[in-house]
Amino acid sequence: MAFYEIYSHPALIRYKAGVCTSATVFAVVVVCLTYISPLLVAYRSQGFWMKRNTYEEQAVVRFQYETLLVAATDTNGDYVAWSTFHHLNNMLGKKLRIPAVSVREEDQNQDGKLDRLIFQLQLPLKNEENVYSVQLLLTFSYQLFTKSTVVMQSLAYVQHSSSVSGAKLFISGDLRLQQRTPLSHRGLFNIYNVSVIQGSSPFASAYDLDNIMRRYQGRNLTTVLSCPTLVWTTGRAAGSPFHLIADIHYPMEVISYYPGFWETIKFAWIQYVSILLIFLWVFERIQTFVFQNQVLTTVPISIEKPHQP
Repeated sequence: MAFYEIYSHPALIRYKAGVCTSATVFAVVVVCLTYISPLLVAYRSQGFWMKRNTYEEQAVVRFQYETLLVAATDTNGDYVAWSTFHHLNNMLGKKLRIPAVSVREEDQNQDGKLDRLIFQLQLPLKNEENVYSVQLLLTFSYQLFTKSTVVMQSLAYVQHSSSVSGAKLFISGDLRLQQRTPLSHRGLFNIYNVSVIQGSSPFASAYDLDNIMRRYQGRNLTTVLSCPTLVWTTGRAAGSPFHLIADIHYPMEVISYYPGFWETIKFAWIQYVSILLIFLWVFERIQTFVFQNQVLTTVPISIEKPHQP
């Protein structure tokens, strides 16, 4: 006569042992190995604690309308210059040339943040003067808001020289953020929210390009005109001004920062749990084999589980 299963219910088997027995020691060791080993594996595999992270943000950039231009007119060190600083212009004397300047900033994708600066300058020259090299400083207001709030003044520096006199210089590049150390994940960072060029100073040393760049490069957070494309055009007609056009873009930045406590714990917890699941599965089967086969002496007690309707 054939038999068919007409009903089933689970049974729970408890294994009991004294406190000072090998079975108890084994159970304690298994628990320790199950929960401590994943922590050691995750930690020793590097990257358990997130020390730094990155995010993307387009900065809020504004041109500050502060400019310093130096143009060498021969190979013997003679030059003409112009700036937006009254004290420097007074010190230049006969070397001062007042250019015609045009500035336009554009929000190309209409997201409320400016994406581009077009700076155009026409520098008047005497008939006997020719331009062989150009140094240009432009200053910006630079702000970040996603993590820590960064408010600072920054600059873009451009330099080009040629053995042949020029009629026009075209510059195109990205205003990039440079970090020596990551930012904090929150808080206000405004230590550099001061003018890069000390425009109120009556001393010539305040406008020396070497001094300006030395102070600026000593900062932990700067901007730089990255990989600029320069086009030097020759053949200036007598009496014509020297033309300079700077096309500067404000791109999306990848910003490094120190993560906060909860972000660090969340990242570590994910690694720990993913390894813990493997150890739980392995040691559960080890214990089942040891106790079901009475490798270590215990007292099994069978308990029938009540039927759940």
